[in-house]
Amino acid sequence: MNTELIWVLAMLLLCMGCFAVNKPRTDVVALLVLVMFPLSGVLTLSQTLAGFSDPAVILIAALFVMGDGLVRTGIVYRLGDWLVRVSGNSEVKLLILLMLSVALMGSVMSSTGVVAIFIPVVLSICARMNIAPGRLMMPLAFAALISGMQTLVATPPNMVVHSELQRNGLEGFQFFSFTPIGLVVLVLGVAYMLLARRWLQPKLAAGQSGAPRLTLSALAQSYRLQEREQRFKVLSGSPLLEQQLNELALRQQYGINVVAIERQQKFRTLLLNATGNTLVEPADILLVDLIYPAQDLLPSCRELGLQPLPLANSYYSLHAHELGLAEIAFPPESTLPGKTIQQLAFRSQYKLNVVGLRRGGEALVGVLVDEKLQATDKLLVAGNWQDIHRLQQQSRDFLVLSLPAEVDEVTPAARKAPHALLCLALMVLLMVSGLVPNVIAALLSCLLMGALGCITPNSAYKAIHWPSLILIVGMLPFALALQQTGGIDLAVHSLLYLLGDSGDYALLAALFVLTAITGSFISNTATAVLMAPVAVSLANTLGASPYPFAMMVALAASAAFMTPVSSPVNTLVLVPGQYTFFDFVRIGAPFTLLVLLVSVLLVPLLFPLYPA
Repeated sequence: MNTELIWVLAMLLLCMGCFAVNKPRTDVVALLVLVMFPLSGVLTLSQTLAGFSDPAVILIAALFVMGDGLVRTGIVYRLGDWLVRVSGNSEVKLLILLMLSVALMGSVMSSTGVVAIFIPVVLSICARMNIAPGRLMMPLAFAALISGMQTLVATPPNMVVHSELQRNGLEGFQFFSFTPIGLVVLVLGVAYMLLARRWLQPKLAAGQSGAPRLTLSALAQSYRLQEREQRFKVLSGSPLLEQQLNELALRQQYGINVVAIERQQKFRTLLLNATGNTLVEPADILLVDLIYPAQDLLPSCRELGLQPLPLANSYYSLHAHELGLAEIAFPPESTLPGKTIQQLAFRSQYKLNVVGLRRGGEALVGVLVDEKLQATDKLLVAGNWQDIHRLQQQSRDFLVLSLPAEVDEVTPAARKAPHALLCLALMVLLMVSGLVPNVIAALLSCLLMGALGCITPNSAYKAIHWPSLILIVGMLPFALALQQTGGIDLAVHSLLYLLGDSGDYALLAALFVLTAITGSFISNTATAVLMAPVAVSLANTLGASPYPFAMMVALAASAAFMTPVSSPVNTLVLVPGQYTFFDFVRIGAPFTLLVLLVSVLLVPLLFPLYPA
């Protein structure tokens, strides 16, 4: 063992120790690595910084941007709505559907990108269902890692191992070579997380308040909106058709305050904020606030040509991405107390509807438009989130007191959702077909998203999770350093010395364990770079087929379940899941042993050690 190799191993052990105690931050440790390699002379400056131009790093950054496009257009929240709707109130169904959805998407695109897309979905679901995010974030990460075992293009380690086989003059793996093993691991993973989720209730972070954020549902309940919400479908013969709302006097004559309109288009439902100039069209669905909730609606419905529709949940919750609520008060300098709501002309001037009034802590009901406002009153307004934000700028007359948690789910480019889906489909098609490199497919899709208005330059840069990228870039030089200093040859000789007489299955298991342990502290892509040459060299030394050994490395590299730094996937869920380093150890280590058992049993069956 030469001096340079000792230095590299010492640096690697030091990094592992820093990762274990999380001091300093993982990205800071990575930057220190980038400084130490050139100073030590083990690698040149260009070799050390080569990770910044690595296609995998650029691909991950591009997928963060793709995820931002899917968030801004509301696609991820619609997926979350579907998960909630199908699973109902069952956390078990939700966990199963979440893991299956993530594994399916991750089989054709980067698992890191999938997690970046799903994190806001999971946080939204947890807020709605009152579930601690930690109970779903680790299942999300595990499903994304398992997705790397489904197809050849699912994760960079698979491509690294595939390329190593080709460099040795072999054919490499097929697109679905991983799938049989990956499906078995996926079933086991779902079953395991159903059992392990009871240990995933996280502690609150230091300084974090245990009080939940105000939600649309709670805000609506405080103003007694639920008993007044209703949906009506406009029938073909309705006298309301092709008329503006301010001409109909629905509020004065029928006690019906139209808040918004659902209008069906070819491929989606469009939500329109109700203003005085809004025209009523056939088949529109009116979301209304009843001024007199106890009134008999049937005579009014017959007269107006309206059909009452069921409303299982508050329409504010159903349309939380576009339709918002805000509580406002009057600052001391406001000139509005003493006027009526009708005189404020909220609908025409601010494009918002006043749907509630609280006085002395009590919500008033009945006709509010003629009520004279008092300085201590609070109003509840409903409308488009953008109009609510504009109201915040009226600092002289209005003070926005409460914005519910759903404000985080605003989708400023909701009407661009079909374009975002087109960009995503194009990226997946290019990746699966292999017409262009994966990184080019992702970059082309990002540029198209920008051209179509799904993202903006500012939102794209903000979407990239830079600490994760720095961590990957900082760990990549270890692979090259170990190759140049003889670390790879040392690993092969050590395995043969220790287990050469124990049989091929023992060597496969040892290769898996060594890869998994190495990948627990450095990037799984870097681990594959390190261990793929070891696997091929070991097979050649034994006179065996390199395919089962290479497959074991690929599977073990994806089995990065044991630490939060073993994969960007785990790093991404660390903070939103409120996990510690050892949460991954106690949940991930047993499951890694299960994956080891499955791999040792199935790999030799699918890839014979000594083909005839």
